Amino acid sequence: MNQRKLLVLCEGALCIALAVVLSYMKIEIGAQGGSFNLAMIPLILFAVHTGGMRWGILVGFAFGTLKFFLLQGFALNWQSMLLDYSVAFAAVGFAGIFKGKGVKGYFFGALVGCLARFCVHYISGVTIYAQYVQESYLGFRDLNMWTYSLIYNGFYMVFNTIAAAIVTPPVGMALERGKKPGKKK
Repeated sequence: MNQRKLLVLCEGALCIALAVVLSYMKIEIGAQGGSFNLAMIPLILFAVHTGGMRWGILVGFAFGTLKFFLLQGFALNWQSMLLDYSVAFAAVGFAGIFKGKGVKGYFFGALVGCLARFCVHYISGVTIYAQYVQESYLGFRDLNMWTYSLIYNGFYMVFNTIAAAIVTPPVGMALERGKKPGKKK
């Protein structure tokens, strides 16, 4: 294994560990689940700063799987476990398409990573959780599975997306300044 791959693996492992710790610090949103936390931020930072999309997806997948088992995740079946945890957080790795794009890369990476995660949760809501659609939710009435999944998943994801879009760019730029060659340590 070359030195670059080893560095990427180590940074990925550290970002997974940080994301797990941040997952424990959450605010529950909604009666049936969904929460606000900062766990996606290390995943986005890793994808945009170091890993790119391929490594970002792998790190997100590993984190999502660990999150299910370590934080007592809820799943109806193996498909919902896979979609709502492993695949949803793997989708955050799509932020890596903005690797090397500076402060805008961190901002747009956060938006793309969060949107990709939302899409996976939305699909899970429409397919797996369709049988649990409530006729009213958050004051909305006569909901079908498409609208319910949009409102339910959008409600908690909007807060996570805003936080990621605000926090990720300045932290990412601090990381960029720290890795420039010739910088004294």
